[in-house]
Amino acid sequence: MTWEQVTIIYQKRWKIEEYHKSLKQNTSMGKSPTKTVETQANHFFSSILAYIKLEKLTLRLGIGHFRLKAQLYLRGLKAMHYMLTKMAA
Repeated sequence: MTWEQVTIIYQKRWKIEEYHKSLKQNTSMGKSPTKTVETQANHFFSSILAYIKLEKLTLRLGIGHFRLKAQLYLRGLKAMHYMLTKMAA
């Protein structure tokens, strides 16, 4: 194979690696606490759905999955802090 052919194959392979890494780390696919086939299937479906939503946001906002997840997490923490301070007052 030529260098160009190897490069093209590797670029396609790398996209698959990015997909699996994001699916595992950003959608908690690897942290399934489920025991039955039905709950495992639900968790798998939810993870795929979460990945699709992340991908749509990534395309719209132009930022990566990991940065987007961090920003969403930070917004959630801020909202929770606001509600806790509101409840304490």
